[in-house]
Amino acid sequence: MRILIMTFGSRGDVQPFVALGQALKARGHAVTLSAGAGFEAMIEAAGLIAAPLSVDVRAMIASPEIQEALHTFSGKIKAWRNSQQMLRQQVDDTAAIIREHEADLLVYHPKAFPAVGMAAARRTPSIPTFLQPGYVATGAFPTIFMPVGNLGRIGNRVSHALVLGLIRLGFATVARTARKRAGTPKTTRWPQALEGYDPRGGAVPRLHAHSRHLVPKPADWEPRDHVTGYWFTDPDPDWTPPDDLARFLASGPPPVYVGFGSMPAKDADRLTAAVVGAIHQANARGILATGWGGLGAAPSSDRILILEAAPHDWLFPRCAAIVHHGGAGTTHEALRWGRPSILCPVFGDQPFWARRVADLGASPKPLPQKRLTADALANAIAQTSDQTMIDRAAALGRAIRAEQGAQTAAGIIDDFLAARSEQAA
Repeated sequence: MRILIMTFGSRGDVQPFVALGQALKARGHAVTLSAGAGFEAMIEAAGLIAAPLSVDVRAMIASPEIQEALHTFSGKIKAWRNSQQMLRQQVDDTAAIIREHEADLLVYHPKAFPAVGMAAARRTPSIPTFLQPGYVATGAFPTIFMPVGNLGRIGNRVSHALVLGLIRLGFATVARTARKRAGTPKTTRWPQALEGYDPRGGAVPRLHAHSRHLVPKPADWEPRDHVTGYWFTDPDPDWTPPDDLARFLASGPPPVYVGFGSMPAKDADRLTAAVVGAIHQANARGILATGWGGLGAAPSSDRILILEAAPHDWLFPRCAAIVHHGGAGTTHEALRWGRPSILCPVFGDQPFWARRVADLGASPKPLPQKRLTADALANAIAQTSDQTMIDRAAALGRAIRAEQGAQTAAGIIDDFLAARSEQAA
């Protein structure tokens, strides 16, 4: 069948869907993956069809408005106001892609929120997917988008209701624009992005792409909620490291990796100086990945190597510990290879993952990026040499690798399609 996958965001919002697309293609489906501009090479290298939106997410994140939004409440308000034009463009792009590709099934992330309503206008069934356990309410833990501890069963559910209500309110205006673009009458129910859509009125599966070893499925979730395990791409057997990286790895003991992915730092030079100081204080070796601006320029030395990026699934197994921002993808990738982590969260779901990994004994206590100093990071690096932490991270890695999340999710999607075919027969 023709399956259209739609997502939106940084690499961490796209790469898991590449893995899912590959698993679906292996089952005989024709798979198109739509994401923001700039990911076409990665999508096509995986053997999938790329259908990019016109929005360049990397350029958007690098803008002064978004950087301010990451660090101040007033910046968040301003960024939300300024985002409306971008969201309207996303609506137009989504409408064009859905018209062009004529899919039999839509699989989407909530950040591609216009997709489900526009697919419903064409009576295309749609399955929602989630990379974090924050879009379906539960009493088991509070919303992952608020930095709060356990509030009890009722309090936890209230926290989810508040955040999900704000999300729906924030996108209400643009949702009305999407309804107009789709030509859906006001009298016709517009499907909720977190629910999915079946033209026959049935419930569709909801796929949660995180490890049950990090967050078990809550008892109050519905049977249609499936915790599949994270959707990992396979390491590229043909990738070879640049000469400086190969030499550095061969010249001494495994280094500490430090990288903050798509999170631009408010003061990258200060953060970089703190990281370099910590590596020296801890008598460690370090690889600093500059990424999308989280770390600034610094000279390489016999103890520290600076590089823009390298595949995590190649580099992490060769490192002693992983220092990162706590995004869902990097958190799972570090644990996948059984390495202790040091999580330095900035916002959103990152504090949740940082607390969870620490609770499981695979990292020191969270070290928020705004409080990161050379002394604090050096102390955390020393803690990752503790054998109990090393053993706990290794055990989690074995369990996470065994989950086969993308293949599990593809099987659930196939079961849904098969059941629909039987009903139609």
